[in-house]
Amino acid sequence: MVTKEDNNLKDLRTSRDITQESLADTIGVSRQTIISIEKGKYTPSVSLALKIARHFKVKVEDIFN
Repeated sequence: MVTKEDNNLKDLRTSRDITQESLADTIGVSRQTIISIEKGKYTPSVSLALKIARHFKVKVEDIFN
């Protein structure tokens, strides 16, 4: 099972003053998807993880453990 500790998306997002809605719109998913990823209730696909990493200009490994 994925847990909240498996990613630091929320910390990364909030440190850059990006809302869940703004991130979701930018990468083409719903706000609920961002919420679920941050809570560790949803594991993103490889392509979605890559989109998120590209958006923040970091490696996937910097977001997802």
